[in-house]
Amino acid sequence: MIKVGVFFGGMSREREISFAGGRTVIDNLDKELFEPVPIFVDSLGNFILPDWQYVYKGTIRDFYPPLDHADAGGASQFQLYIENLGRLSPEALQIIIRSIGRRIEPSEFSSLFDFAFLTLHGPYGEDGNIQGLLEWYGIPYSGAGILPSAIGINKLLQRDLMQRAGFRRPRHHEISRESWQTAPNRNFVIKHALIQVGLPMVVKSPAQGSSIGVTVIHTSNEKEITDAINRSFFIREVEKADWQRMGDFERVAYVRSLTDIREGIGMPVMLFCKGSTYDGRAIYHPGKLLSALNANDWNGTMRIESTEGENSVLFESFIKGREFSCIVIQLENGQPIALPPTEIIKTGSVYDYRSKYLPGISRKVTPIDLPAEQINQIKEQCTKLFEDLHFNVYARIDGFINERGEVFLNDPNTTSGMLPSSFFFHQAAEIGLNPSTFLTYIIRTSLSERAKSGKHIHKTIGLLNTLDQSIADQKTRSGGKTRVGVIMGGYSSERHISVESGRNIYEKLAGSGKYEPFPIFLTGNEIRHDLYLIPVNVMLKDNADDIKEKLDGRARVHPALLQIREEASSVTEKYVHHPLERARKITYKELSTLVDSVFIALHGRPGEDGVVQEKLERYGIPYNGSGPESSRITINKYETNELLGSRGISVARHTSVFAKEWNADKAGCIASLEKEYTYPIIAKPLDDGCSSAVKKINNREELEAFAELIFRKVGRLEPAAAKLLNLRENEEFPFKDRFMVETLISREGASHFLEITGGLLTKYDKAGKRVYEVFEPSETLASGEVLSLEEKFLAGEGQNITPARFAADKNAQKKISEQVRATLKTVAEILDVEGYARIDAFVRIFPDNRAETIIIEVNSLPGMTPATVIFHQAAIAGYRPDKFIDAILDYGLKRSRQGTKQVSAEDMQD
Repeated sequence: MIKVGVFFGGMSREREISFAGGRTVIDNLDKELFEPVPIFVDSLGNFILPDWQYVYKGTIRDFYPPLDHADAGGASQFQLYIENLGRLSPEALQIIIRSIGRRIEPSEFSSLFDFAFLTLHGPYGEDGNIQGLLEWYGIPYSGAGILPSAIGINKLLQRDLMQRAGFRRPRHHEISRESWQTAPNRNFVIKHALIQVGLPMVVKSPAQGSSIGVTVIHTSNEKEITDAINRSFFIREVEKADWQRMGDFERVAYVRSLTDIREGIGMPVMLFCKGSTYDGRAIYHPGKLLSALNANDWNGTMRIESTEGENSVLFESFIKGREFSCIVIQLENGQPIALPPTEIIKTGSVYDYRSKYLPGISRKVTPIDLPAEQINQIKEQCTKLFEDLHFNVYARIDGFINERGEVFLNDPNTTSGMLPSSFFFHQAAEIGLNPSTFLTYIIRTSLSERAKSGKHIHKTIGLLNTLDQSIADQKTRSGGKTRVGVIMGGYSSERHISVESGRNIYEKLAGSGKYEPFPIFLTGNEIRHDLYLIPVNVMLKDNADDIKEKLDGRARVHPALLQIREEASSVTEKYVHHPLERARKITYKELSTLVDSVFIALHGRPGEDGVVQEKLERYGIPYNGSGPESSRITINKYETNELLGSRGISVARHTSVFAKEWNADKAGCIASLEKEYTYPIIAKPLDDGCSSAVKKINNREELEAFAELIFRKVGRLEPAAAKLLNLRENEEFPFKDRFMVETLISREGASHFLEITGGLLTKYDKAGKRVYEVFEPSETLASGEVLSLEEKFLAGEGQNITPARFAADKNAQKKISEQVRATLKTVAEILDVEGYARIDAFVRIFPDNRAETIIIEVNSLPGMTPATVIFHQAAIAGYRPDKFIDAILDYGLKRSRQGTKQVSAEDMQD
């Protein structure tokens, strides 16, 4: 078995996406062929072999630096990374590193792994630096070599090489950092750029990845262009008068945005303002920056510069056309082929960091909806650029095609994002490769390419031969695996998160070596469920609605796809065990003949309401999670609260509001509510999944807006009501005939107060009795008034501290944790929860270390996205994600056998 060191994290502003991408690679590597070894690269450039539980944290800032090395207030207000602690002594840094694993030197690489898979982005990751280091130490690695990597990161060099090779390029102009900062008249610099490039134009940083430092300019407004240029140089300028007009909350928000590595300039920074105590000084911590800006010893303009900025800024004329991205891969004979290009449909003018990585902000359509001739033109241009820039193994090439059919290529990348729904996997699925097989292909192609260098050739060819033999042996083996249908989708407002969960479960099972997963998409309505067995290319579509569009098995396959699949036939013949199929409608009865078990990855209705479970039981299909009756109770927040409250569990005071009564006497309903409840209150759907349309209501106007939206008769949201409730663009809001109102849970005299999420797992003991394992709860930190879906489930968005910080003293921490977990266990027993679950709650902690746990909701099918907090908790309890999923499925299989009297004492003990 080949040991693969997966490098993730890194020093660039894209470190969080790299961290999430590395985890995706670790999960998807075929465990029959490879043994993954995580190599975390921190933002100072240290190589760390982490304890494996940290691989499954939601973000880097959840664990590094550990919270006991950073002030708790700063951790909750700002993104904190290791560089925010300032200049650490070698001894202090070593203590921090030891808290998560051990530091390793490059000279140790060869003793730890045979091959390096690189998921690092931006500077230091895809610019040839790490590639050169690995070559020095004789480690073959994935992707492009040193030269193409250096070309791929440098937009200025790319521009020149592309022009010489005859590629169409937009008009362009460049200014240096020195000329901008020393210009006696910046307006002259701006006017010159406008003359050279024209409007609209794009202002960009030449050596960053992932659209960081990019702005589209539509007007000649001097301030707007100045801000864009500064953004690309990673500079901010603050006027004292503007700062003084801000309130405290605005000031914190400004610093938070400025120091955010995704949208701001990051840390550390240099400050420049004559007269200020901080003039010419480096600032490492966002809290210190806030203090410096709040000081009274400066006037005029404070210039804030990242210590990792740019030396020049590039202006390009904006290309009006349809935007696409195309992965080019290298066949075993060295010939490059382009996979089907994906069209990017944006809600904004620029495909920035958030648009790339957060579902719902933009859409990906594969292949781009164009005639085959134009798709072939895009492919030809991309493969030509791949060859002309001396790329190898694979690359992602972005571009535009305008109304005249002219193709403009820009921003070729030698490292693609590795999130489950990224272009990298999205396009490979169109030729039949699931993420696991595509990673195998990339490793095999990379080994072949490294062998051509003549460095350590015998070692590299030996690995290549070993892998080829293992691939051949694997294909001859068949049967013996447990067949699992992964049901995803649904028709609730959480259907897109369900797809993220389902894909994650499918991919972890596909890479396990033990299971053979089948993606099953559920759609329909409360009266009728439609089940579809879907191929991997459909599963990896952008979201649930895109998948639904592809379910018609009679739909025409684009001729360009047929051609690409033919071109890639040598790849699919070697790596694909099951040929690509169209989506096929099936029944629950037919499902029972296809699978040994089912993993329900649905959220809200159906799934958490017991209806799917009931249908599965009818056909004797084992499944994960709670049974029908328990699910029917927990989906209903009102009924859950009533039952728990009657059994002595603390819950919020609550009531239901019905559409019929509201529409008949709105004034009376409001008067009744306002008599019983004081604003602010919480309004939420009574019977939907977690965080779906949960809103803090501060006044009567917001209550009316909430009722208007949830009781509406048509799909469109009323704009004024949506704005009043601060709904984001494209945010879904369910239709319901009733909703629930709760008191806002608050501190109420407690010395410490926090929101937690607690996970649990059920097992059978030797006697066949169900037992509960309640994990250490996580502390959840919301950026807004209510924890959002994105913060709960998407990589890099929320911050979860596991274990929750109940107390600074270890003995007190243990005592409080035991109390909280005992309450969660009691809740699970009252509700007859089975399999696994997530329970959300608030905890009040009093001076005598007494803890009161107030239950918010119980989720019988918790989110299973890669970043979901239940994986963090299971990891601390000793379960890697694949083993955690294995335990969930195992319980379902044993329960099913127990229900049919087929369970044995032996089953209970294994």
